[in-house]
Amino acid sequence: MQVHQHNGRPPEFMWESLSSPEIKERLKIVDTAILPCGAVEQHGPHLPLDVDYYDARSLAFEVAQACSDPKPFVLPPIPFGVSYHHEDFKGTLSVTNESLSRFVYDIGMSLAHNGIKKLIILNGHGDNAPTLNFAAQMINRDARIFVCVETGETSDEDVYKLAETHNDIHAGEIETSTTLALRPNMVRMDQAVDEVPNFGSPYLDFTSANGVSWYVRTHKISKTGVIGAPTKATAEKGRQMWAIILDHLVKFIDEVKNSKVEDLHQRRY
Repeated sequence: MQVHQHNGRPPEFMWESLSSPEIKERLKIVDTAILPCGAVEQHGPHLPLDVDYYDARSLAFEVAQACSDPKPFVLPPIPFGVSYHHEDFKGTLSVTNESLSRFVYDIGMSLAHNGIKKLIILNGHGDNAPTLNFAAQMINRDARIFVCVETGETSDEDVYKLAETHNDIHAGEIETSTTLALRPNMVRMDQAVDEVPNFGSPYLDFTSANGVSWYVRTHKISKTGVIGAPTKATAEKGRQMWAIILDHLVKFIDEVKNSKVEDLHQRRY
C-alpha cells in the first residue's frame, strides 16, 4: 500500500472536497460511504501516537481508489477513540464510549439524510469496536440503512499467518511491520522492546481462536505499552500484510457497493 499525494484536485470520492451540487449528482450513482475511525494513543517507545488514525485514513483512501467505479465516498476521518486503557502513558488522548458512539450516530444519521444507504465504518483501533458496533446498531435501527464495522475481521486470519508472535496486538510485530512499510522514517527500531504477555489460558489470550473479549489497563500487563514483539518486524512483512488487507477490503466493499440494500438484508438474515 502506498500513500498518494495529490498536487491538483483531490479524487472525486473525497466527500469534503466536493461542492454541494457535485455531491448531489454523485449520490445518484453511488450510495456507499467509508468512515475511517482511529485513535491518538501511545504505541510504545518506538512508534508515533497516530498509528491507528493514520492507518485508517490511508487505508480508506487506498481501498476507495482500488474499488470499481463508481468509487465509494470516503469521509473525513475521526482521529480520537476510546483509549482510556492507555492513559497511564503520556500522549494518549481518549474520548468516552458515550461521546464516540453519539458522534458516529449523528454522522450516520446525517449521511442517511443525504441519501447514503450503505455505511462501512473502517476502524483502525480495536478498542473502538464495541462502541462503534453500538453506534452502528442505532443507525441501522433509526435510519434503516446498511451499517457495518470492519476492525480487521476480513483479513486478520490471513495477516496473523505472517506474524511469528502470539498475543501481538499493540505496537508489536504487526503494527511495527505495517508502519515500517508505510513510514519507515517514523519508526525508532533502536527503541523497540518486546513485551509478549502469557496469560496461561487460551480463553484469555488476545489472538486465540477461543479467546473471549476482556479489558485491562495496559500498564497492568506491559511496562512499555507494547503488547507484542516489535523486534521481529520487517518492512517486507508489512508490505505483505497491507496487500492482504487491501485485497480483502476491496472485495468486501465492492460487494456491498454493488449490491442492493434489500439483497444485503436478505443475505444477512
